[in-house]
Amino acid sequence: MNAKQQIIKEIDNLPDPLLNELLDFLQFLKYKHLTQEKIETALLSESSLAKDWLNPEEDEAWKHL
Repeated sequence: MNAKQQIIKEIDNLPDPLLNELLDFLQFLKYKHLTQEKIETALLSESSLAKDWLNPEEDEAWKHL
């Protein structure tokens, strides 16, 4: 039995009052995973974008902020 089948079996045996709590937890895990992917993408992009950001022209353009 794979993990998905085991999870489904556990859900089938879960008391109804706990189903909303389980749903909240599953949505949290999904959100956490998606957020982590976005952070990793941003960090990986930083070095590539730094070539354009870290130059005197950019410093001059943004110095008033």
